[in-house]
Amino acid sequence: MKKDEFARRRKQLMRMMGRDAIAILPAAPVRLRNGDVEYAYRQDSDFHFLTGFGEPEAVAVLMPHRAQGEYVLFCREKNAERELWDGARAGQEGAVASFGADDAFPIDDMDDILSGLIESRSRVYYTMGLHPEFDQRVIGWVNGLRAQAKQGLHTPQEFVALDHLLHDMRLYKSPAELAMMRRSAAVAVAAHERAMRRAAPGVMEYQLAADIVHEFHAHHADIAYEPIVGGGANGCVLHYRTNSAPLRDGDLVLIDAGCELGYYASDITRTFPVNGRYSGPQRALYEIVLAAQYAAIDQCVAGNHWNDPHDAAVRVITQGLVSLGFLKGKVAKLIKEGAYREWFMHKTGHWLGLDVHDVGDYQVGGAWRMLEPGMVLTVEPGLYVAPHSKNAPKAYRGIGIRIEDDVAITRGAPEVLTQALIKSPDEIERWMASA
Repeated sequence: MKKDEFARRRKQLMRMMGRDAIAILPAAPVRLRNGDVEYAYRQDSDFHFLTGFGEPEAVAVLMPHRAQGEYVLFCREKNAERELWDGARAGQEGAVASFGADDAFPIDDMDDILSGLIESRSRVYYTMGLHPEFDQRVIGWVNGLRAQAKQGLHTPQEFVALDHLLHDMRLYKSPAELAMMRRSAAVAVAAHERAMRRAAPGVMEYQLAADIVHEFHAHHADIAYEPIVGGGANGCVLHYRTNSAPLRDGDLVLIDAGCELGYYASDITRTFPVNGRYSGPQRALYEIVLAAQYAAIDQCVAGNHWNDPHDAAVRVITQGLVSLGFLKGKVAKLIKEGAYREWFMHKTGHWLGLDVHDVGDYQVGGAWRMLEPGMVLTVEPGLYVAPHSKNAPKAYRGIGIRIEDDVAITRGAPEVLTQALIKSPDEIERWMASA
């Protein structure tokens, strides 16, 4: 992502903040996995969105109309000894030259400098509760200034939730963001294709997961979330993560896996037969879910509201459950009663972007949010017939199916970013037969 993209975002946010405000964003802290072993560092999504700066121990400050520069970055100083162990640092010069900061100061000098910057502003934009330790520092700076108010010192009059503005910005993807999400989707498609080729009776779930992660890393991407590889009845567990069972002849395997490339997530689910051929009951359920997904995607157009795709999927699934003998009665009444929820218990999608479950309100003013160009969401209906599901016909018990794609709202027809990955049962059977 070019520097100009981050600069445009900062300008947009500062226009909304107004002249007499200051925004403060800390970087994500380093987190320990165990002992003194750190997790791989991943920058806070909001911080990345505005700065593109990938180091820990940093704080970004935005001050609209500040004469000396609106964007101030506190970060670590250059340190040859620490860089020998941990890698290069941008330092203050790099923060300005490479990341577009107007001013940059050592992070160790922040307490002395930042309180002075806050002093000249009436509103502090900050996301409280995300980083509790840093919350206390911000409150301490403001309280310290207020303690000097009787001496004529100007102090901020209000705190404003920064995430309210910032997360609404993140909901609308720019052309550069959409381009990155297409690249992320392409890598995830290749990973799922690799897993389909690898699948066979006796292969372990974790071996398919390993193939997926290998494909991600081969394209300099990482997991957007831990892959779900559920064979047989494990596919009925929505957030199955054990990935430890062997794949059995005659079962389906559900794979829910997406990558993160350039900080942007993809999210795909496919369900296919371990031996390359769907049984009659498997195909019957699969075709219902596929029809529900197509109906939901058709509703992903500007001007519809968020829940329209879900409503469309629910209608198709309920009709399908009646046709297979799961439910009896009028479809409209069954939908009103939520009778389908025993086998389809989740919503049909979520926002997608820098986070796999991305930020953005689903309702505004008590009503479902309208879909608008630039928004990206997943569409993922499913049917999960647990082995102990007494209300289901026996032939379908133990079958879990989900089909998921990533969809961008445009000014016309929806753009399915993951369109390249096959999903019709005939296509999948042909693909696996040719592997």
